[in-house]
Amino acid sequence: MATLQLMDTDAINHLVQPEEFDDVALDSSALTIFTDFKNYHPSIIEGSIPAVEAELLMRKSHLQLVLVVDSTGEFVGTIDIEAVSDQALIPLISMGNTRNEILVSELMLPRSQVKALDFQALDHSSVADIIAVLRAQGQQHCLVVDFAKNQIRGLISTSDISRRLHIPIEITKPATFSDIFRAVKF
Repeated sequence: MATLQLMDTDAINHLVQPEEFDDVALDSSALTIFTDFKNYHPSIIEGSIPAVEAELLMRKSHLQLVLVVDSTGEFVGTIDIEAVSDQALIPLISMGNTRNEILVSELMLPRSQVKALDFQALDHSSVADIIAVLRAQGQQHCLVVDFAKNQIRGLISTSDISRRLHIPIEITKPATFSDIFRAVKF
């Protein structure tokens, strides 16, 4: 058995962050840049909570996207910070809802519309491949699913990739009909 000794930390104040290391490049395996739920707890929120509460929680935690679960903890969709913003709530408020009545489940992207990458495919893909598919789809985030085991295995985020590569990654989200309607109406 090794003899360990506890050391003083009074002169140590720097917390290391993953983006400080140069261990990821465009040709690195895609497995190096995805948040694996085998090692990290996913950020989740119940669909039954008010959207204003979700926005507060997401902003406090610096989260751009969270997984939405039902009362049993099963995945039902995703919601991003833009979907719970004041601007996103305006159309629902104009229809007579109060801000506190609007639930996450009303604003989320339902599971049936969420697209994902296959976990097994990441083993044969590079970081550049991931960036290309996210750009082509106009997505900032992408779930990683192990279809063989029927499990949501992780998440890929362009902001995480950008920090790790030390380069900006621009993703242009295609305009939806509701985006156009909001722009014209307001």
